Amino acid sequence: MTGPGSTAPRQFAFTTRAHMAVDDATGEPIGLDDVDTRVGWLLDLITAAGAELVSRLWQPATFDVLAAGRDRQDRRLPAQGHVAAARLGWTPIYPDGVYVPSRVTRVVTAQVMATLRTLAYRDTAITALSARFDPDTGVVAPPTEHSDYVPSGFLRGVRRQLAARSRRDGGAPAVPLRITEIQGPPRMAAMARISSADRQLAQITMADRELVLTVKLPTCPAPAGRAQWRSVRLTATIPEHLHGRTITDWHLPTLVLDHRGLLWRCAATELVPAADLESTTMAMGVDWSPTTLGAAAIVAEGSGGLSSDYRGWTYDDRGLGIKLARLQAEGQLLHAKAARLTQLSATAPPEVRAELEAKIAVLDAHREAVGAKRGKVNRELAFHFARQATDYATAAGAQVIAVEDLTTLETRGHGRVNNNRAAQSARRQAVAALAHTAAGVGITVVSVPARGSSAQCPGCDEPLSRPGGYHTAWCSRCRVGGNRDHVAGVNLAKRALLGRNKPTRRRGQTPAIRVAEHAPVRRCRDKNGPTPSRPRHRRVRHSLPDVTQRLGVNPKQHVPAPQASVWDTVKPTPPHGNAGSRDTRLSPTPATQVADSMRCT
Repeated sequence: MTGPGSTAPRQFAFTTRAHMAVDDATGEPIGLDDVDTRVGWLLDLITAAGAELVSRLWQPATFDVLAAGRDRQDRRLPAQGHVAAARLGWTPIYPDGVYVPSRVTRVVTAQVMATLRTLAYRDTAITALSARFDPDTGVVAPPTEHSDYVPSGFLRGVRRQLAARSRRDGGAPAVPLRITEIQGPPRMAAMARISSADRQLAQITMADRELVLTVKLPTCPAPAGRAQWRSVRLTATIPEHLHGRTITDWHLPTLVLDHRGLLWRCAATELVPAADLESTTMAMGVDWSPTTLGAAAIVAEGSGGLSSDYRGWTYDDRGLGIKLARLQAEGQLLHAKAARLTQLSATAPPEVRAELEAKIAVLDAHREAVGAKRGKVNRELAFHFARQATDYATAAGAQVIAVEDLTTLETRGHGRVNNNRAAQSARRQAVAALAHTAAGVGITVVSVPARGSSAQCPGCDEPLSRPGGYHTAWCSRCRVGGNRDHVAGVNLAKRALLGRNKPTRRRGQTPAIRVAEHAPVRRCRDKNGPTPSRPRHRRVRHSLPDVTQRLGVNPKQHVPAPQASVWDTVKPTPPHGNAGSRDTRLSPTPATQVADSMRCT
């Protein structure tokens, strides 16, 4: 139900850490280091059991069952992973003498089923691509049906794998290949998704702005009986940014270990203002820019159709993009050094090989540290962009934010370094952060087709010209233009307004508009978007004359030129000893009179 003042539930994630631990049976305090050790034993059991189950199920018959979605009795497989695994008889095997509760087995099978179900799509795509692969040319024939379409990035990766196998086997395979034939089983992540279990393994409560998690942990690396699994009560503080929010339910977290110890990856359900996509009359389009993370523009719908002032907003990343580029280059350099040392160690003497392996370990540790730092910067960049974009949309009165469909967006044509740098940007993380932040104020984020958004005119849908280079766009027919990212934002917002009645909704994803419709967007002088904020403490050299600023972002509007100086038009012969310096005037006659006399003649 939607309407003014209505709310809707939505889930979000956050992280926290425990600051106190006690034994649930005796109430005695437990050190956090001991808790980290016991959680490590739990993760070791889950990881080993999951790896064993994945390697045992790594065969084509497993993916045939998952693709069909039916069990042996021709019943539909349930969505819960541990229930589907139990119905199929897929259970992990533990070492002899090790006792593991059945609820921990649920956690193992749920994580394995989530991984295999994700790879089932890849198995189907590889089978279709290998049937159309030509080993002589290394080209995959285009699909004949729409269901066989795959993203171009996924296609290139599979094509490289098929080419490598063709070179290794010396020809094309007799039958289409499966995923189990071109790659090995995936590694299991060291984590415990205890949300798939019930109260016998873990439960969570909230009291006085604190979360209390009660979970069973082993007391030794290889527990032999039920008595060696004891409940521990962990207490963590709720982050400050969640105080005052209408949270209706707290879900069991996922437990992981990092360099600081035990980390909770929690989820919660809260009530947010409900958004009505069909009644949207104003939209904001966000274009992913190669120079910054994103730029936006506003489009409104009125009695005269679609209109926009073509004034855009560009996100200022505060130098984080440059920092990310530096960290990426550093990580690539460390990877290249480690790869080169690995090649040298393969043929080196034993004493030299040991020295090289020690250097490789140091390089790998540095590379992991750089990767962790990049992850933190990407998260900070994503949420800072989401807050700035949401504030801009709220000030403009937009009810929907349109972003480019990332599955159809591919960076190309800017060189190997810039293409790789743009591909490594945290766009998907920024979309998730934007959807989360915008939902808190009742704004819906939808994805629209990206093709042609910065190359076509929003008014006449004709190709745009580039009079000022790559970053400018201009339509001589409609007399509109400006920054190409802002023009792309107008196109994206237009597509969201035209397709608001036909969105495709999938669970866990933002609503998607698949078809790009066209309607002319006229340029209006009404101010639809808010005025971008300006720095309050800008340093200005008062000795220099002020430069007249252009209005808006349209570079083609007429700006009167300043009055010409007489020294730019009159060039009399300089006196003896003067080399033509403009500091020496040749006549006491005022410059304005000279200029006027020249205009009259």
